[in-house]
Amino acid sequence: MNNFQREGAISNTQVGRDFELRAQKILAGHGLELGLNHKVHCGLGNLKKNHAFDLGSDSPRIIVECKTQTWTSGGNIPSAKMKNWAEAMFYFHMAPLDYRKIFFAERSYRMGYEESLLSYFRRTQAHMIPHDVEFWELDRDSDSLVRPEDQI
Repeated sequence: MNNFQREGAISNTQVGRDFELRAQKILAGHGLELGLNHKVHCGLGNLKKNHAFDLGSDSPRIIVECKTQTWTSGGNIPSAKMKNWAEAMFYFHMAPLDYRKIFFAERSYRMGYEESLLSYFRRTQAHMIPHDVEFWELDRDSDSLVRPEDQI
């Protein structure tokens, strides 16, 4: 295991794939039947290129990005991963306006704090988040789903 691999995991790639399948099942329970690796033409202006979102559907038009990042073992911000989250926001920005956009994250709390990584990202990167993105947060050890109060 390298220093950045999730404890007990075969690989971080597998952790991500497993979380996508878990998110797919949870969203299906909310009436959203979504496929994996859903491609949508995204871009600025007239230049478009297919981008594969983790989950999605053309009918109804929904795209989902799934993230399982956690605080570092020392309780620090995983800054490189936060850039990955910001990139997801940029793809949501470039996606067609008629798509419902869901950012689905695994809940991770920093030791000694009451702020989740998703709450931290929303607080510090609000200027980069498109207004129409929904945030769904899933408890790591259960299927308990949390939606921020400002989106209920």
